[in-house]
Amino acid sequence: MTPGRAVLLAATALAVVTSLPLGAEQDRPRRLFPPEELGVLEGPDRDAWQKPELVMDALAIGERSVVADVGAGGGWFTVRLARRVGPNGVVYAQDVQQQMLDSISRRVVRDGFSNVRYIRGGRLDPKLPAAALDAVLMVDTYHEFENPVALLRGVGVALKPGGRVGIVDFRSDGGGPGPPFSERVKEERVVEQAAEAGLRLLGRETFLEFQYFLIFGR
Repeated sequence: MTPGRAVLLAATALAVVTSLPLGAEQDRPRRLFPPEELGVLEGPDRDAWQKPELVMDALAIGERSVVADVGAGGGWFTVRLARRVGPNGVVYAQDVQQQMLDSISRRVVRDGFSNVRYIRGGRLDPKLPAAALDAVLMVDTYHEFENPVALLRGVGVALKPGGRVGIVDFRSDGGGPGPPFSERVKEERVVEQAAEAGLRLLGRETFLEFQYFLIFGR
């Protein structure tokens, strides 16, 4: 290939990218976390750096709350939510991969909880019950969404009046665990996409060492 031909092709590719409609990049495939690697998420030190009790406190999750764990993975947070809301509360464990839901089910049975329901979400629709949730938690999963705006719109529809959405994901400027830096989504981008989906930023929590924690409402 001649240098001139290479330059022409590069310019054409750039024109295609820059001419995409706003938000089109959201539909590009993202790497889903492989179920066979769930053990990576279960490190003995995770409680120390994930601070689940403080995360749930910040979302006002308590006895009798109805909450969803979106992108629940192996259920690390699901069982902690189930313990927090108690037998009169409900936790919806949601994931797009059936293997993850199967793993959560085994965990829930082993731990003796009866307040967890399972939802297999879609690429564009979380399939959560409408106007039913006091809180929605998304931990370390936002960077996997192919179309975050569509997912967040569905999440917003599922909130009760005054309901909150908590998004926790790894910072692009920090170390620690988490996905490759090339896959991480900056918190400013999350705020922009949430606004496009009809959610407003209520606050930022700063007690997590490796992650940002953004709280939204309708």
